[in-house]
Amino acid sequence: MLGFGTLAKKVFGTPNDRKVKASRPLVAQVNALEPKFQAMSDEDLIGKTRELQGRAQSGESLDKLLPEAFANCREAARRALGLRAFDTQLMGGIFLHQGNIAEMKTGEGKTLVATFPAYLNALAGKGVHIVTVNDYLAKRDAGWMSKVFAQLGMTTGVVYPFQQDEEKRAAYQADVTYATNNELGFDYLRDNMKSSVDQMTQRDHFFAIVDEVDSILIDEARTPLIISGPSQDRSELYITLDKFIPELSEEHYKLDEKTRNATFTEEGNEFLENRLRDAGVLPADQTLYDPESTTIVHHVNQALRAHKLFQRDQHYIVRDNEIVLIDEFTGRMMAGRRLSDGLHQAIEAKEGVAIQPENVTLASVTFQNYFRLYDKLGGMTGTAATEAEEFAEIYKLGVVEVPTNRPVQRRDEHDRVYRTAGEKYAAVLETIREANAKGQPILVGTTSIEKSEMLSQMLTKANIPHNVLNAREHEREAYIVAEAGKMGAVTIATNMAGRGTDIQLGGNVEMRVMEELAKTPEAHPDEIRAQVEAEVAAAKKEVQEAGGLFVLATERHESRRIDNQLRGRSGRQGDPGRSLFFLSLEDDLMRIFGSERLEKVLSTLGMKEGEAIVHPWVNKSLERAQAKVEGRNFDIRKQLLKYDDVMNDQRKAVFAQRREIMESEEVAEITADMREQVIADLVEQHMPAKAYAEQWDVAGLKQAVIEQLNMELPVDEWAAEEGSNQDTIRERIQDATDAYMAQKVEQFGAENMNQIEKQVLLQQIDAKWREHLVTLEHLRSVVGFRGYAQRDPLSEYKTEGFQLFERLLDGLRSEVTQQLARIRPLTEAEREQMMRDYLQQQQQTEQSMHAEHEDAEVAEVAGRIPGFDAEDPTTWGNPSRNDPCPCGSGEKFKHCHGRLA
Repeated sequence: MLGFGTLAKKVFGTPNDRKVKASRPLVAQVNALEPKFQAMSDEDLIGKTRELQGRAQSGESLDKLLPEAFANCREAARRALGLRAFDTQLMGGIFLHQGNIAEMKTGEGKTLVATFPAYLNALAGKGVHIVTVNDYLAKRDAGWMSKVFAQLGMTTGVVYPFQQDEEKRAAYQADVTYATNNELGFDYLRDNMKSSVDQMTQRDHFFAIVDEVDSILIDEARTPLIISGPSQDRSELYITLDKFIPELSEEHYKLDEKTRNATFTEEGNEFLENRLRDAGVLPADQTLYDPESTTIVHHVNQALRAHKLFQRDQHYIVRDNEIVLIDEFTGRMMAGRRLSDGLHQAIEAKEGVAIQPENVTLASVTFQNYFRLYDKLGGMTGTAATEAEEFAEIYKLGVVEVPTNRPVQRRDEHDRVYRTAGEKYAAVLETIREANAKGQPILVGTTSIEKSEMLSQMLTKANIPHNVLNAREHEREAYIVAEAGKMGAVTIATNMAGRGTDIQLGGNVEMRVMEELAKTPEAHPDEIRAQVEAEVAAAKKEVQEAGGLFVLATERHESRRIDNQLRGRSGRQGDPGRSLFFLSLEDDLMRIFGSERLEKVLSTLGMKEGEAIVHPWVNKSLERAQAKVEGRNFDIRKQLLKYDDVMNDQRKAVFAQRREIMESEEVAEITADMREQVIADLVEQHMPAKAYAEQWDVAGLKQAVIEQLNMELPVDEWAAEEGSNQDTIRERIQDATDAYMAQKVEQFGAENMNQIEKQVLLQQIDAKWREHLVTLEHLRSVVGFRGYAQRDPLSEYKTEGFQLFERLLDGLRSEVTQQLARIRPLTEAEREQMMRDYLQQQQQTEQSMHAEHEDAEVAEVAGRIPGFDAEDPTTWGNPSRNDPCPCGSGEKFKHCHGRLA
């Protein structure tokens, strides 16, 4: 008996089937135009681009232009690369243009698919970004696909780290720009720290196509991109706060050693408030619960943690007047590694050593919020269906499964579950030996570098030749993956490995041709290619007869998507293949998330020593456990996004204000508005609207006018006049200030004054925003404790974040007004000295400023790999420039031993 849902699907098709069906008429239109475009000359193809650009920019919709644009692009790709796009590739391009994620299996040609929507959308003249996961792929894809775009008369750019600004600007001005997600995010932040529009590199955020979209928008979404630099010296604050901690008794605080956290009790807060007021750290009218106190509360918490949770000679040592951390896993000293958020400075104050300034965030953004800047977004991956809900909710992206060009022939077998890890690995080794004996290529998947090294040692002992992929170097990775489909090849890969290059049965023609040409440069390329193609075709036949690629996974990942990625490496373009997962009850996923139901299933089926249980029930139970973990991770990302949205709204407002100031011819109106608001606030503060004249603080107002506006005005005489009120006094101060500023314009000249106002505005916005970011970080670290008082931390964060932002705006108006009121013409010597100081300061900031996007898991890899020694560089392999330095300094390799190399 069929359920209603199943019956409906049989009659009407799934929502995915309906989307695929709706795209077929468009594909038919493109196919109908093919003969016409084949008959065109190369110049005609470029002429067609110019015609389509004219139509797009005069308002014709891109949807209308799609059939002609796709037909033109297909013909250009055929001529430039010798590749004619399949109908399913056109279909993928249609879904991307519509703002969806095209889920396409491995080997379906995603790199070519991206050219279709990129070309169509680039006709609008606003630039299209194609986003890849690493610099190697960005450069490779740009080099390869630029031939297609050149055939169409369009320009291609590629963005990569340490690129010169002029070159980077030119890359962003191109019709289509290839870049990594990291570089795009950092350029966005850097642009919003520039002082003029012509220094900025990026232009519109119009349309982006994200390759490996699940990796970028889900796996990396939680780690923010940060540009940081040194903060002002706060040594006095750390030393002062440090003195109070020894005075605390046990009823003043609670410790949680498991999470290394410390919190103050009610008594502790009261005691601290009194001591901080006595020391002049906390103003008399302020409590620890006010938003203004966030930074003080944060630093007092860090001082408490430094004293109660970090022990000398256990967590750190003091050497040469410096705190050196100790790695709790290896017991080694981690020279150069520092704790963040002021905790290291708190330990320095506790031990009485020199306090180093902490690095503070100058700008930050998460990928979630960066990619939501685009008017339209599309994405490609082999696996996205399991995270469809998250893509829809956070990015408004639909997921469409694109049919494969040829039916999938791969055989996916049921998982085999063993009692212990030892039994599992023995079975893995035996299975590899059997498949290897008949020459079948094998891709072995592991979940960690540690496990891949262990398995490698087992295979070495068993005399089975193999390659290990640890994603240490992307170029090497591409080469190993390209060779993984040869007869008898055994390749061990961790999750991160095997992206960007297909595993082709019999070997990869392109890689082989490059190799042969490198060996014999004098040979003719066409002859070499013909010879290699014949060899690979023969080898492919052998591999197909041996059963195609065998994907053998030694564990299930907590995300089904990563398992599907690994499985999808086999069975490309209708090739035969096989996939099989080996599990044990000792695996992390089974241990932590395997439900009681799974245990019941296994005990019902009866487990014997050394034997595997293979049953569809087990697969179903495991999928439920994985779905549970995915749901939990989604909730964490969603919660973090809610917090980040508070900062994101403020970031957009500040960056938009900066941009407006940079683009404005004149900013006098902005500074005049600020001045007017400051005067209104001063009058309201000292002469409240509902107060009687005898209650006015006239002396205070007079003093405030001197401090804020640099003018001595007869405010007391005006207040004593018959019939004077708040409005008349405010107008008189306003008129006097306007006249005073008009004099300054005459002194400096209108053009110079405009430049001065611009610079003061930008400098003050940047300074206030940096302070605000630090305060928000501190608020975020302490706001969770509000939950103990039955208050919702998120709504508290929103409320206080908004109050802090209002305070930022008030402070900005006040500082700008004060600075402009005090400027005077400089002598030649003063001007030269000021320029020297400014340039030196800029240089220091740029040298100390660095961009980070570090994954905690990557940083932990060093020190736990068999045969790896942090003090012996010969055991380090080949770290990438942006990997943490294997010496354990905490610096990136390029800033540490890589610099020496």
